[in-house]
Amino acid sequence: MNEDKKYERAKKRFEELKGFYIHLFIYVVVNIGTFFLNIIISPKDLWFYWLLFGWGFGVLAHGISVFGLGGLLGKEWEEKKIKQIMEKMEKE
Repeated sequence: MNEDKKYERAKKRFEELKGFYIHLFIYVVVNIGTFFLNIIISPKDLWFYWLLFGWGFGVLAHGISVFGLGGLLGKEWEEKKIKQIMEKMEKE
């Protein structure tokens, strides 16, 4: 594979990861704000969790589309973590 194709594939992967992390960040910030808004406006009637769970399924689906099911504690993830642990142990 030539360098231009490698670069384009890497750039596409970077954009996918960046999009997911932006989505996750916005999800966290908005849901924290919604929680406090709910507590201030109507503390006896909790409704913030509807947004939390509904949007959470969307974030989960986005994560699966970016990382795949194997990226969520799958064999690939396991091998990567083992290598990281081994490298860390070598440095000690």
